[in-house]
Formats: sequence, structure tokens, C-alpha cells
Amino acid sequence: MPESGVSRAQHVHISDTAPATSPPRPAATAAARRTGLLVTLVLGGLTALPPLSMDMYLPALPAVTDALHAPASTVQLTLTACLTGMALGQVVVGPMSDRWGRRRPLLLGMIIYVFATAICVFAPTVELLIGFRLLQGLAGAAGIVIARAVVRDMYDGMEMARFFSTLMLISGVAPVIAPVIGGQVLRLTDWRGIFAVLTVVGTLLTLVVWKWLRETLPPEERHTGGIGDALRTMRGLLADRVFTGYMIAGSLAFAALFAYVSASPFVVQEIYGASPQTFSMLFGINSIGLIAVGQINGKILVGRISLDKALGFGLSVIVLAATALLLMTSGVFGDVGLVPVATGLFVLMSAMGLAMPNTNAQALMRTKHAAGSASALLGTSSFLIGAIASPLVGIAGEATAVPMAVVQLVCAVGAMACFLALCRPWQQVAARP
Repeated sequence: MPESGVSRAQHVHISDTAPATSPPRPAATAAARRTGLLVTLVLGGLTALPPLSMDMYLPALPAVTDALHAPASTVQLTLTACLTGMALGQVVVGPMSDRWGRRRPLLLGMIIYVFATAICVFAPTVELLIGFRLLQGLAGAAGIVIARAVVRDMYDGMEMARFFSTLMLISGVAPVIAPVIGGQVLRLTDWRGIFAVLTVVGTLLTLVVWKWLRETLPPEERHTGGIGDALRTMRGLLADRVFTGYMIAGSLAFAALFAYVSASPFVVQEIYGASPQTFSMLFGINSIGLIAVGQINGKILVGRISLDKALGFGLSVIVLAATALLLMTSGVFGDVGLVPVATGLFVLMSAMGLAMPNTNAQALMRTKHAAGSASALLGTSSFLIGAIASPLVGIAGEATAVPMAVVQLVCAVGAMACFLALCRPWQQVAARP
């Protein structure tokens, strides 16, 4: 029996194992699945838009500081506001999509995103820019949370794991190319032009969603309660030991990735003396490794081995890579140079291609009738834990990479501990028919 104690009235499907067969899908959902590539591109665009909103803006930070006559620390709050909005917005939008369906909250979020981004183009003060960046993040969160919920509506079991790996191919490219796009935009115009480009992209994506993304949650499967019902649903999800285990394990793995993103420019360029071009090349190679392993997971491993085995192997590799990085950066092997450290980072990043899609798939497989709320919890947990881990990488100053490796190892060990202690994959294998 599940340990959550969630009542049937809350419509939350929780079981110790994924069902061997799925119930027949509604006609609208089947039609949405038949669109195949188009749905993949739309959902990929929805999950890629928030990273684009964050990372396209990075090259413009010095220009914003000069143009708005604000200190750098204040301008940095424009990034914090957007990230905070993305985390909190998912908690709001997820339950909304369970109650009113996927399309209406998504379209509302996209319209508000376009409005907020357009205001950023003309923001006369840094305070106004911070406020509308917060609103931009809150609205952009709709794309992240509802894209995952739509995948859960349309797919189940191994199909869902494969689709998440395919989605990673699209959404994983966004953080890599976003700073490059932002830099090219700055060659043609000023920092306001970046928000103008994002406004156009958001408008086009809104039109595509309105035209081609069908409703995937039929009325009979929607929740009818208010805020109290949504909170009870989330409490029921968190009370499920296995769901919470996958959620925390995935969030801690994401935090290890966040630690890499936050610290790698400083580590590669300042400590090991690499050029910005070398850093960009290494960052791209690591991203390609993550995407490639994600595709191997979806195209080859899923269906041949269990998702828990793939997930456990991925987490084990992350732990080993983080341990090696800590030993190298702390000087146990002497001055090892950039190549071994870059190799360790590549292995760690590539293993994320096994950890991230499989934690999402396993968690969502347990929550058929609350996919929006479950997706919101998964996203909010990842962003909040990642935001906590990121500042810790610079806690010892600019002369050492040890904090980065420590944060990554703690997160990796914590993820593995949650997976083993809470998910208990051996029990799920024993219970499977």
C-alpha cells in the first residue's frame, strides 16, 4: 500500500510501481500524439523559452549597468528576480492547469510573458526592470510546468521516458546558444534589443500554441476544488515517499548542474587561465555530452533496462565524477591542470542525461491525475535547491575550485541517498508482477 494516505477524493494516483498498461487515452490526446514532431517542437520551445530569457541577457549586464546608472549588484537582481519568478510561478500554474486544463493557463501565461518582456524593452529604471523581470519569470514558468504536464497526459511508462529524453535535446541546446545569440544581438543594437527579440519569440510561440497545441486534459479528469484542494493535492504528493524521493534526487542532481554553470566561467578562465573562447568550447562540449547521453537513454536504454537502473547508474557516475573533481581541485594529485578537470566536468555533465529525464519520468508516472501539481513541485524544487547551491560555489573566494567540487559532491551523494532511502528501487522490482 502507498504511504501517502491520499484519499481517492483528491484524484491523485499514487502507486508503488508504474502500471504495466495504460488506460485508453481520450480522442483529443490521441490526436495530439499523432502530431508527433510538431508537438515535440512546441513543447521544446516552451521549455527552452525561460532559459533563453535568462541566458540571452547575460552578455548585456555591463551595458545595463551603464545605461541605467545602477550598481552591478542591483542589476544582478534582474537575474535573481527572473529565476525567483520561474520557481514560484510553477507552484501557481501547475494546480491551475489541473483545474482548468492545459491550454487556458498556458495561453494566459504566454500573453503575460509577452507583455512583461515588451515593458522591459522600454524600462527607464532598474527598479522597473527588476519588477517586470519578476513578472516575466512568473509567466514564463507556465511553459515549463505545463509542458511536463502535457507529456504526462499524452504518454506513460517507457514512452514518457523516451519523450523526456527527446525534449532534453531541444531544451538542452537553449542555454548553450542563448549567450551567443545575445552577443550577436548586441552587435546590432543595445541591451533593449534583446528583450525586443524575446518579445517577438514569445509572440510567435504564443500563436503556435494557440493554433496547434490541443487540450490534453479532458474535463472529466480535471480537479474541481479551489486553492484548498490544490494544497491538499500537493500535500498528498509530498506525503508519497517514492514521489518525494525522485523529486529530491532530481533536484539535487540539478543543483550539481547549477553549481557547474555558476562556477565554470570562473574556474576555467580565472583559475586555469583558459581564454573565453576555450571556455565557450568546453561549455558547448559538456552540453553536447549531456544531450547525447539523454538521447542514448531515450533511444537505446529505455525499454531494454529499467528506468531505475539507468537512473542509479547515472547517479553513481555523478558521485564518482564529483569525487574525482574534489580530489583534483584540492591538490591531492598535485597540479593536474585544466584537461583532467575538464574531463571530470564532462563526465559529470554527461551523466545528467541519465539522471534528469528518468527522475522526472518516474515521479510523473505516479501522478496521472495530478500531473500539473506534480510538475509544479518538480520544477519549483529544482529551481529553489539550485538557487541555494549556486552561491555556495564562491564561498571560499576566487582562488580555489574546491567549493564547486564540494557542492557537487554533497548534492550527488544526497541525490543517491534519497534515491536509495526513499525510492527503494529493489522493493519496486519485487512488487512488479
